[in-house]
Amino acid sequence: MQRGIFAARTVRALGFGVLASLTPLAASAVGTMRITEWMYSGDEFVEFTNVGDQAMSLVGWSYDDDSRTPGSVLLDAFGSVDPGESVILSEADAADFRTAWSLGSQVSVIGGNTVNLGRSDEINLFDSSGTLVDRLTYSDQSIGGPRTQNQSANILPANLGANRADLALASVSGDAFASVLSSSGYPGNPGVYVPESETAALVAVGILVLAGARRGRVGSAA
Repeated sequence: MQRGIFAARTVRALGFGVLASLTPLAASAVGTMRITEWMYSGDEFVEFTNVGDQAMSLVGWSYDDDSRTPGSVLLDAFGSVDPGESVILSEADAADFRTAWSLGSQVSVIGGNTVNLGRSDEINLFDSSGTLVDRLTYSDQSIGGPRTQNQSANILPANLGANRADLALASVSGDAFASVLSSSGYPGNPGVYVPESETAALVAVGILVLAGARRGRVGSAA
């Protein structure tokens, strides 16, 4: 099964609202788009996630780097983004990006982005009126935080929308964000945002299930 399909089904099965109640997300009472993951060079991409509980239309929305120009890269093709859904802006062709990360077709990807990122750069998300919705300024050399060349980083729930790249978590295969290696060998988890504490909740559920199964085996053996 493709990784994106499995992750998406896991989140839907447990209910994004339940997970969000474990870790309140920024402005979760309404549809709210946030920058949740990024990587430059290699399999370069930016991930945006609706961390609210209402669908958001991204028609007329746009992205830019540190030039901060609304309308630079249009995001209309994302259409309506459901609560808990992540969408990807990629330098690579959309189909190639999905193949590299074993993502299903249900993950919305806009490929061919030419407004590329560097080691010290900025990600800006604008709504249809040109108003800044979210910004992430990053530089491991000056601001601090992980270097995201060929290795993505995730924004932790408490820092969503706070422009704190210095507190981002570098992706490592098998980490709390369920990161994997792309076909190029780069760690990341594009296509689904499962915050650290929410992942911990999933692990806790798994532990309880295993504990119950073990108790059942002990009872049967007695």
